[in-house]
Amino acid sequence: MKKLLASSCAIGLSLITQTAFAQDECGNVSLVSMNWQSAEVLANLDAFILENGYGCSPEIIVGDTVPSLTSMVEKGQPDVAPEGWTGLVPEVINGGVEAGKIELLGKSLLDGGQQGWWIPKYIADANPDIKTIDDMLAHPELFPDPEDSCKGAIYNGPAGWGGTVVTAQLYKAYDAEAKGCALVDTGSAAGLDGSVARAYEREQGWVGYYWAPTALLGKYEMVMLDFGAEYDDAEWKRCTSVAECPDPKKNAWPIDDVQTVITSDFSARAPQEVKDYLSKRGWHNNTVNALMAWMTDNQATGEDGARHFLEENGDLWEAWVTPEAAEKIKAAT
Repeated sequence: MKKLLASSCAIGLSLITQTAFAQDECGNVSLVSMNWQSAEVLANLDAFILENGYGCSPEIIVGDTVPSLTSMVEKGQPDVAPEGWTGLVPEVINGGVEAGKIELLGKSLLDGGQQGWWIPKYIADANPDIKTIDDMLAHPELFPDPEDSCKGAIYNGPAGWGGTVVTAQLYKAYDAEAKGCALVDTGSAAGLDGSVARAYEREQGWVGYYWAPTALLGKYEMVMLDFGAEYDDAEWKRCTSVAECPDPKKNAWPIDDVQTVITSDFSARAPQEVKDYLSKRGWHNNTVNALMAWMTDNQATGEDGARHFLEENGDLWEAWVTPEAAEKIKAAT
């Protein structure tokens, strides 16, 4: 009997040890890199840190918001969406969380995805009274229309963008035409970017639609105007975002939640310190804008951008990881 008990205890201890060891092993991790620059560099950053700091075997998969997040809920793959724009698919996300299929670990973008009307910082600094859209509309002469210097100009995005529709509706809501401003169709993303670049290089006035995080806002410092109104979700759905709606009201642009999403299967098998890292890891738009501007200027890949960030921002990323992981990551960069 003593031998039997001893044998049983040994087997039990062995199973416990194996289980603990398995839980300490990170193993394979699939991360989705959404098909835009900020998501690409964040996926590569996570892959580098998980591999070199925590011994994981990461694989980066290229995807897009709706199919990737839907696949995580329905199929349990990929394991991690580092930059999940969860507000774009609220039904999928809420249903997945309620069903126990996915978990939200924290904000990837601490100040969220931002869209709105922006002006150059040098204009904001020279005119500290201009803080809202209405303030800007009181000074159309500071934002001259290149086709008619007697008018101001508000630059819009290209056809087909949701932000273009909203800008056109807000143009009507704020009665911008009657206040002396034309709405300028930039024709394309390149046309929109070019209008910003030309204004900045000549230190001229500019106001129009843009968003963050973007490389352009890392290169040209801009200030987003306050809407002078609280966000009204019902009005947004009724009219602000509906091109055919004839009577839009003043409204604010909602800030998009951008979060780290993991599957419940990955949560169950991942070491706690890996989940702790993914929960703590988050950065502000200014940081991402500057990083993307560097990537654009240097024609850098997401992997290049991740290494550059690690080399230049130790004070930021070391707070996300354990001291042991930090030493391993430093040695690998």
